[in-house]
Amino acid sequence: MRIGIVSTPWTALPPPAYGGIEGVVDRLARGFVAAGHEVLVAAPSDSTCPVPLVPDAPPADPGGIGLTEVELAHIVRSYRAMPGMDIIHDHTLVGPLYRHRVPGVPIVTTNHGPYRPFLREIYGAMANDDVHLIAISQHQASTAEGIRIARVIHHGIDVETVPVGDGAGGYFCFLGRMSPSKGVREAILTARKAGVPLRIGAKLQDKGEREYFECAVSPLLTGDVEYLGELNTEEKFELVGHATALLNPIQWAEPFGLVMIEALAAGTPVVATSCGAAPEIVEDGVTGFLRDDIDSLAAALAEVGSLDRRRCREEAQRRFSTKRMVADHLDLYAELIAAAH
Repeated sequence: MRIGIVSTPWTALPPPAYGGIEGVVDRLARGFVAAGHEVLVAAPSDSTCPVPLVPDAPPADPGGIGLTEVELAHIVRSYRAMPGMDIIHDHTLVGPLYRHRVPGVPIVTTNHGPYRPFLREIYGAMANDDVHLIAISQHQASTAEGIRIARVIHHGIDVETVPVGDGAGGYFCFLGRMSPSKGVREAILTARKAGVPLRIGAKLQDKGEREYFECAVSPLLTGDVEYLGELNTEEKFELVGHATALLNPIQWAEPFGLVMIEALAAGTPVVATSCGAAPEIVEDGVTGFLRDDIDSLAAALAEVGSLDRRRCREEAQRRFSTKRMVADHLDLYAELIAAAH
């Protein structure tokens, strides 16, 4: 297959630090090439993903996130560079609505976020015989409210590259963004309730994240609750691998949650709230615990020692590998290409 992939213009492939969408795109691109397919990726010019890139693209523009002229120019440039593709997978918001797409070429798009009301309107307008939507969890698909979903495909990661941790650090950890929806404050309150140390690795860049940190998180930091900053990949896996468990008390219906499968890949159990897709990722009592209030979460922290860390790793390999994610996408692509002809 000749596969065109349109990534975002905001972050290079692979992302240097925080970048869930771009991490998924990077793994898909490399996986498709490894499977013997011809791949062309539209991404910022400073990307280091070892896959052919659309030429003459500008570098990443992290300051422009949102529907702007930067994204619109990126979409036009991307589609103009992709004649002759058998299928195009677009990871931008409105790229599939571009008027001058090549006729007869199936377009696949993944909604990486929630189906908010205005997004349901956008995705509902694009879901037709030429544009096919992928959902990243059953829960996310259930919120699409009548929008046609072509396939549910869970994310995957390169499990084999994740170091297996020993969990001997004597602390619990939190990873994510410095955001109320991610439950940073709730993680701290849970750790304090349980009387255990907590180490926090979190993106802290934009104004909202800084305000939340100063108002809700910083006052709770103590010797046993430490904020480490935003971590690179190596630092992230060192932190989570040595942790007794990942504490992930998300406060919204998160469509997936890559951090949970990253923890499982390191052999680290996950203690989380049961919001969104968490029940599709964490098997309660096997690879972690799902609880919905601080008292129950704190009580669960005392029980994680009963869980088998080897089972966490095995489940990550079985259910959340890049190889499985790539195979699921290729199966859908082949089906859509065959139907188009």
